[in-house]
Amino acid sequence: MSKYPVFLDLAGRRVVLIGAGPVAVRKAKVLMETGARLVVVAEDVNEMMALHRSNSKAELLRSRYSKNYLAGAVLVIAATNDHKLNERIYKDCQKLEILCNVVDAPELCDFYVPAVVKRGSLQIAVGTDGNCPAYAGHIRKKLETIFTEEHGRFLAKLETLRSRIIRDVPDPNDRKAILGHLVDDESFEYFLQNSDEAWKARAEKIIKEYVKT
Repeated sequence: MSKYPVFLDLAGRRVVLIGAGPVAVRKAKVLMETGARLVVVAEDVNEMMALHRSNSKAELLRSRYSKNYLAGAVLVIAATNDHKLNERIYKDCQKLEILCNVVDAPELCDFYVPAVVKRGSLQIAVGTDGNCPAYAGHIRKKLETIFTEEHGRFLAKLETLRSRIIRDVPDPNDRKAILGHLVDDESFEYFLQNSDEAWKARAEKIIKEYVKT
């Protein structure tokens, strides 16, 4: 059965991470970047302390796991080195109907965390249904050589221009056609080889000429 790929807005939402080892620290770092209300639960939190000090919004609980900590969570990640505990966390989440991911146990996952290439607002996610995360990581490295920081900068310019097109071009078919021209490879190459202002002037010309027709 195919999975449903999605980018979640976790800003301000409770996410519970059980565990505080090296894997959990990596998970926590990514979750903090989303603006989630992260709650980390572990008996030994030493490896998490440095990261915790850098983000006061994260809550660090030095405690044994309790089902009570899951209340109000939209996501739970179990990253302990105790398989029985991870399985218990997963079962508790099933009863509470909370999406759960148990690290390195695809059979105990409601969702899989993809390998991600991030360039500004541009994110490219690669998943393998949890079957081989290492291969997803391999593909990510290849994509990182193709998609550079310039792609992220290009997207930022497109975002600004898109707002203007939505405001000034009433016909949705015209908007779609104009954006098609602006996002294509020719437009990106022009962006790379010329100044931001030159690219913007070219984009404005495309908009005006197309609307006239």
